[in-house]
Amino acid sequence: MTNPEATAGSDALTEALTDAAEGGATPDIPAVRAFDQERAEAAVRELLIAVGEDPDREGLQETPARVARAYRETFAGLHEDPTAVLAKTFAEGHQELVLVRDIPIYSTCEHHLLPFYGKAHIGYIPGKDGHVTGLSKLARLADMYAKRPQVQERLTSQIANALMDKLGAQSAIVVIECEHLCMAARGIRKPGSTTTTSAVRGGFKKNAASRAEVMSLIRS
Repeated sequence: MTNPEATAGSDALTEALTDAAEGGATPDIPAVRAFDQERAEAAVRELLIAVGEDPDREGLQETPARVARAYRETFAGLHEDPTAVLAKTFAEGHQELVLVRDIPIYSTCEHHLLPFYGKAHIGYIPGKDGHVTGLSKLARLADMYAKRPQVQERLTSQIANALMDKLGAQSAIVVIECEHLCMAARGIRKPGSTTTTSAVRGGFKKNAASRAEVMSLIRS
């Protein structure tokens, strides 16, 4: 006999996952669909049933609501716009490197919905108008893109592209180093292994000496 509760929960889970996939189809454009707390709670409840748990036992009664709220925060970047993050600039006439190192970063692997975390190094040379953005905005930009279902390669490129396209930088470089729990806590189980990705744009891509100089500053 079909369990009506399980069927309803299964439908909610399918719809929630479909929405997530649709929202990620154009990763540089914020999702227009608002976060659905009720739907997310139903999906978590069904997941607990699917793994053999009783979502009505004392320790799990509030878990669907807690997880839904956590996901709202974890994926908040889907509803943020990089143009707004980088909108405020300062006319400093600066035409040299700006580099912020060791920005803590937390994201979620879209393949297993498990965290990956580490640090980002973000550098750019301002456009010919010499306008710079606030240093905190570089960290906020990384945080915005990290708070989405992600892969590290795309995350790295999105940050670099935003510096070029939204800020108007002449050159940009982004290096991200992370540990992925989908490798550390399951599957191959290799805790401590890190993945490094880089994205290089503009003059840094064309000039090997400039690129090497920035990399030496990142590594120093």
